[in-house]
Amino acid sequence: MPLTFNERKKILKSANTLELTPFKIYTDEKNDDELITVIIPKFKNKIVVKLVSPRLKSDHFKIKLDKFGSAVWLNINGKIKVDRIIKDVKKKFGDELQYEEERITKFIFQLYTQGFISFKELN
Repeated sequence: MPLTFNERKKILKSANTLELTPFKIYTDEKNDDELITVIIPKFKNKIVVKLVSPRLKSDHFKIKLDKFGSAVWLNINGKIKVDRIIKDVKKKFGDELQYEEERITKFIFQLYTQGFISFKELN
């Protein structure tokens, strides 16, 4: 039986954030500037998708990420831990990104709370 959000949140509070391994739940598109757009379906129920989707312009939401968010998203692959993602993004942006550990971990947990990613340790 899958864990509830509160159960997962409790597990994450006791876990070392830097040792977590995030993986993507949704697909994405990359533009020429290496910026990511996350594609999120509007409906998950197959019956609703079949009935309502043909009447809509688009059956998904598009969430555009900035250059820092895109760099983090590109590093999320289900194999790399959060501490390595922080190092890779810091290496890419250098001094342009300040307070990288705090900002990136907050961003990753925001992705998690919005349901864009999950962590291998929770499965």
